[in-house]
Amino acid sequence: MTRKDAVLIAGPTASGKSELALRIAEAVDGVVLNADSMQVYRDLEVLTARPDDAELARAPHRLYGFVAGADAYSVGRYIEDATATLREVRAEGRVPVMVGGTGLYLRALLEGLSPVPPPTDGVRQRWRDEARRVGAAALHAVLAERDPVMARRLVPTDTQRIVRALEVLESTGRSLADWQALPGRPALDCERCVRLVLSPTRQVVYERCDRRFDAMLAGGVLNEVKALAELGLAPDLPIMRAVGVRPLMAHLGGHLTLAEASDVAKTETRNYAKRQFTWLRRNMISWKAVILEDMEKEIGQIVSFVR
Repeated sequence: MTRKDAVLIAGPTASGKSELALRIAEAVDGVVLNADSMQVYRDLEVLTARPDDAELARAPHRLYGFVAGADAYSVGRYIEDATATLREVRAEGRVPVMVGGTGLYLRALLEGLSPVPPPTDGVRQRWRDEARRVGAAALHAVLAERDPVMARRLVPTDTQRIVRALEVLESTGRSLADWQALPGRPALDCERCVRLVLSPTRQVVYERCDRRFDAMLAGGVLNEVKALAELGLAPDLPIMRAVGVRPLMAHLGGHLTLAEASDVAKTETRNYAKRQFTWLRRNMISWKAVILEDMEKEIGQIVSFVR
């Protein structure tokens, strides 16, 4: 059997991924590497359930809370940062334990990204400004005229991806669809990775989501979101679309009671978990499904694979 030199853990939100990653990192002298698109932002520690001080003390953690909220972080930049961090961890003689609910990040690590050139100076910002001026639907109409292939792939409300398609078209003279058809270079060798996907029942995850949000309220999440609102960031930035931001800001603005905002946030979180379940089922068929009750057995097997 091929010796494994990395562990990847996927799963829906509140499924127990972080605890499993910590247990594995402790057992194999590993480093926990974030693969969650919202936990990269320093402005949202509580709302994104980033590891707390007690968890950070148990094992080294990387790629958490290092991006400013004003930054539109992307999967391409994540792959660059994760690749560099993987080199550092291996140079230290330690095992990388990648964990997160952003399946696209994990898949890109294993499959690579198409080599799309960066946008030319000013192009990205110009299209973002245009999106704020005319709205996503109008911008989608522009895309449909200039690049109908990409327009058919994107929904008219997906501002970020519409802007991306337009900036690539203007910067390179080629459709993003053409670039995406080119093969990428994986950061990880699939055959040398232990790939696990947490698979609790939906009801268990939904109940854990509700309890966790109550704990977030007790842990100061309102102050965190208030500080985020005071930054005056553009509403189309990724951080502003983090689950729970919208209803909590509505409460802080006097538009919802705290109980109403909490109910909306919990519903958003459960819906997000539902979408994750669907994505994981379709895209991670070959990953080993595990439940937390089997944690000890899984850890024992993983230790034998990587040591």
